[in-house]
Amino acid sequence: MADDVDEIEKKDEEQAEKEHFIRILNAFKFYRSHSMRRVYTAEKSFNGLPQHHQEFIPQFLDNLKTIQTCITHNYEIIRLIIKDAECMFENKTHEADDKPEENLKQMPPTNFDMDKVKTTLKQIVRDWSSTGEEERKMCYDPVIAEVKDIFADRDPSTVGILVPGAGLGRLAFEFAKSGYRCQGNEWSLFMLLASNFVLNKCSEVDCFTLYPWIHQWTNNKMSADQIQPIKFPDVNPSDLPPTSDFSMAAGDFLEVYQTPDAYDCVATVFFLDTAHNVIAYIETIYDILKPGGYWVNLGPLLYHYADIENETSIELSYEEVKKVIKKIGFVIQKEETDISTTYTQNPASMLQYRYSSVMFVCQKPKEPKTA
Repeated sequence: MADDVDEIEKKDEEQAEKEHFIRILNAFKFYRSHSMRRVYTAEKSFNGLPQHHQEFIPQFLDNLKTIQTCITHNYEIIRLIIKDAECMFENKTHEADDKPEENLKQMPPTNFDMDKVKTTLKQIVRDWSSTGEEERKMCYDPVIAEVKDIFADRDPSTVGILVPGAGLGRLAFEFAKSGYRCQGNEWSLFMLLASNFVLNKCSEVDCFTLYPWIHQWTNNKMSADQIQPIKFPDVNPSDLPPTSDFSMAAGDFLEVYQTPDAYDCVATVFFLDTAHNVIAYIETIYDILKPGGYWVNLGPLLYHYADIENETSIELSYEEVKKVIKKIGFVIQKEETDISTTYTQNPASMLQYRYSSVMFVCQKPKEPKTA
């Protein structure tokens, strides 16, 4: 009887994973139609203006046509991103490709899903374009510098680093490029599909073009800003030393990483606040670090699940987070607050969001804590 229950639960879980997978693919496939709708809305608003008002902005419709062209081009990139999706995740069913219209009807993407697709495009800018270099300097460079300083006396190939919440993998890639053994971990299928494309399918510098800002209809100084292209990747992702030990692991951080004393360093950037329960994150980081290992963190506390219906979320202040860090057993060795950072920010926008982030370095004691 128990075996039957386990088998039913396993099938239910597999079905849920399959439906989630197809829903994410559908969101990517719906990108062009979804984006065009916004263009049609703008065109309808223009046509509703009095004729003499239309004459004030004669280039308006031409600009919309250009945006449509950019959307179509972005969709071609998206098709490349999802091309090998089923093979990547060893999905045995290909329903998402066999009956795309039926799947879209059965599992239509939500507005949240479509926002994730747009965010993924902007994440390419942040991680893999020269336009995102300034953001990377703010967010990645301080963490990389700390890790290099901590392990200055060790051969990098002997240092194992984990980067949870790796996004499109640039931070983990930079560690691997510096000779460290590094694994990136990511839960979001949106990010995993895109990172797989960049890391495994891009072998030349600036070989693809993307229009990441066409969905920004407000706060544009110039019409040209909305259709500004970027090229990616700004480096060759396959250009790693032959001895590099670099990988990306898919899955929930708390479920994937349960082996104690496994890593010399955990590097987290804009990651802590992705937790339903930030305390569980901190506990897991402590457990998987080797005695004497280091945790380097930089980011804000946005708390992604706050105020989302039917989602649990514990929102702690930074003061409370520090208390938890110490109670779990970490020794805070360095701390800096008010670090100005941005996240997938359009540098040309009239509206600029900035975080006043914190950065800290913690060490797991070499000797186990006593009761």
